[in-house]
Amino acid sequence: MAGDDRWCVVTGGRGFAARHLVLMLIRQGIYRVRIADLGPTIDLEPSESAGVLADALNSARAEYISIDLRRKDQVLQACQGAEVVFHMAAPNSSINNFQLHHSVNVEGTKNVIDACVEQKVKRLIYTSSPSVVFDGVHSIVDGDESLPYPPTHNDTYSATKAQGEELVIKANGVKGLLTCCIRPSSIFGPGDRLLVPSLVVAARAGKSKFIIGDGNNIYDFTYVENVAHAHICAERALASEGTVAEKAAGQAYFITNMEPIKFWEFMSLILEGLGYERPRIKIPAAVMMLIAHVVEWTYKLLGPYGMKVPQLTPSRIRLLSCTRSFKSSKAQDRIGYTTIISLQEGLKRTIESYPHLRAEHRPKREGPSKASVYLGSGKEEMSQQIAGSMASSWNISVKTLKSLGKGNDWILFLKVALSLLGLSFLGGISLQNSFIIGVSTAFLAFYVYEKHEEKFDAMVLEAFSHGCKLKSEVVRKFSTSKKID
Repeated sequence: MAGDDRWCVVTGGRGFAARHLVLMLIRQGIYRVRIADLGPTIDLEPSESAGVLADALNSARAEYISIDLRRKDQVLQACQGAEVVFHMAAPNSSINNFQLHHSVNVEGTKNVIDACVEQKVKRLIYTSSPSVVFDGVHSIVDGDESLPYPPTHNDTYSATKAQGEELVIKANGVKGLLTCCIRPSSIFGPGDRLLVPSLVVAARAGKSKFIIGDGNNIYDFTYVENVAHAHICAERALASEGTVAEKAAGQAYFITNMEPIKFWEFMSLILEGLGYERPRIKIPAAVMMLIAHVVEWTYKLLGPYGMKVPQLTPSRIRLLSCTRSFKSSKAQDRIGYTTIISLQEGLKRTIESYPHLRAEHRPKREGPSKASVYLGSGKEEMSQQIAGSMASSWNISVKTLKSLGKGNDWILFLKVALSLLGLSFLGGISLQNSFIIGVSTAFLAFYVYEKHEEKFDAMVLEAFSHGCKLKSEVVRKFSTSKKID
C-alpha cells in the first residue's frame, strides 16, 4: 500500500470527531495512522472490536501512543517520522477552567508546533473553532474569515483556542512546515457523547420543553463525517504543489454543512426523532441569563464543597440564544471542500445511532408519580391541563409583547400602559423587576429542588406529618372542651 512507510499523527485521536477522521484515513490507505491520546492504552468499544480500526491496529496500519500535550518529550516522540499531524486534541469546552484550557490549547499547541519543526513534519492541520470570532454578545450572520478576533471571548475555551490558532498560522513556512486551521461549526453525528445524550437527559427530566430566546436564532451545524472530510481536503491541498498549496497554507477555514437552520428547530428534529416532545415554551434570554449568573455565583461559593459543575452558565445561554452562521465558500475555493453527507441524512444517521436513548426505552418509573401520590390521579390530570394552559398563555404573552414592541396596536399599548401605571402605585418595585426576580426565583427554586430532591421530599413529608398530628391534637382538645361544657 502507498501508506506502508508514511505516517500521520492524530492528536486527541480518541475524541468524537477524531475517531471519524482516523477511520477515514485508514480507509484511504495513504498513511499509517498514529493515534495519540491521554489514555494509557486504547480500549476499543464493542462496535470497534470487529471493525476497520481493530484490523488496522492488528496489521500495524495504525498504532496507539499515550501522550500528554503538556509534555514536550512525549509530543516529540509521537511526531517522530510523521509526514502530517492533525492536531485535534482539546479539553472539554464546557469546563470553564482557564488554567486547563491554556495549558492544553496554548502551551500544548506550542509543543506540537515545536515538535513538527524539530521532527521535520511537512504539514500541520489544527482543529480550531468558530467561537474564536464570537464575543458572546453579538450574533454572527453569514460570517466569513475576514472577521477579527473579538477583544473578549465568550469563555476561556474560545479565548485559548484563538491563541492556539494564531500560533499555528504564524508557524506557517517555518523550516518548510505548511499549516492551516479548520473551524468546524457545531459538530453532530454518531458517537457524540455530549449533544444528543444531554438532550435526552433534559427530555427525560422534563426540561427540554423550554426555548431560550425567541427561537428564531440561526445556526450552522456540521455532520461529523464532513468535518473529517474537511481535514483531509486541507491536508491534500497543502500536499499539492504550486499555487494550490500556497493559497491553502497559513489560512483558517469555516466548515459547515452549508445548510443553516434555526437552532431550536434542529434540536426539535433530534428530540422528535427519538420520540420526545419538541420544545414549545419560550423564556426570554435576559431572564435565563440572570438565573445563570445566580447559578454561577452559587457554584463559585459551593464548588469547593462538592457542588457539581452546573450546565446552566451565562456562556451557554449566549450560545443558545444568538445566531451563529458562517460561510464555507473560502474552504470550497482554497482546499476543495464539499459536503459529502447532507444535513437531513446526517440527522437520520445520528438518530438511528442512539436506539437505546429513544423515549420508549426510558427507565420505567416504579409506582405512581409523585404528583399522583400527592394530588390523586384526577387532580394530576387537571394539573397537567393547567400547566399546558399556562404554557399557551406564556407564548401568547410573548407574542403580545412583540406586538407592543413593533408599535402596531396603539389601543393595546394604552391598555397595557394604564395597567402598568396602576400597578406601579400598588408596589414600590417596578413590574419588570418584580417579573424578573419572581421568575428567576422560581427557576432557581426548581434547580435547587432537583439537586436535593430527596431531602426536600423528606422535609415536606415530615412537616405534613407534624401538621396532621397538630390538627388531631387541636380537634381532640376542642372535642374535650365541648363535652365539659
